[in-house]
Amino acid sequence: MILFTKLFLAHLIGDFVLQPSKWVIHKEANKVASKYLYVHVCIHFLITMLLLWDLSYWEIALIITVSHYLIDVLKLYLTPLFKNKSIPFFVDQLLHITVLYGVAYYGDFFNHFVGLFQNLNWALITAVVFVSFPSTIFMEKLLENMSNQIPVDHKSLPNAGKYIGMIERLFVLLFIIIGRWEVIGLLITAKSVFRFNDLKESNNRKLTEYILIGTLLSFGIAILTGLAYLNFSEV
Repeated sequence: MILFTKLFLAHLIGDFVLQPSKWVIHKEANKVASKYLYVHVCIHFLITMLLLWDLSYWEIALIITVSHYLIDVLKLYLTPLFKNKSIPFFVDQLLHITVLYGVAYYGDFFNHFVGLFQNLNWALITAVVFVSFPSTIFMEKLLENMSNQIPVDHKSLPNAGKYIGMIERLFVLLFIIIGRWEVIGLLITAKSVFRFNDLKESNNRKLTEYILIGTLLSFGIAILTGLAYLNFSEV
């Protein structure tokens, strides 16, 4: 585990800490002709060797460097084909981490992966999945008749409310699992403060009631899910 941790840390330093924005822009513009592409992969090699602090790992560092170069080149040429630029970014990161995992557990990759999969907390995964998109759909169905009476605010970001709800439910679930119920009260207070000016300016009673019902429903779903997880874990 310590080997993978060091490799992952080297990746974070090389890809994010020691890669200025102008390098990224230059690489996107010049592709394989960019000098910063080669400086970037060399930095990854040096950082990896520095953190491992053992010359016998040079082959691992070389494999990571070469694969990093190939993955980055692939990303540079495929990114313009995507309308959503975040997709190639996350795929790029996933491929890098897969390589790190592969070289860290080379020779025992299959057994380690199977063991990792078998030891997953499936109850927790189910709870996390439920408070995200499924809960959002349930809430949309429950509040459908009310939402039709609320005027659409075109100044809002697309789907902002949906993602805010998912994030707050994930936080509530986390605080319940770690036993910090008081933080949930602070979260409700913080949301109320942020919403106060909007409700004050709109002077819309229906909107106020809709937001209040939605908030209580969202927190209620997260709390019930957290309690169900805790009770299920004790069985």
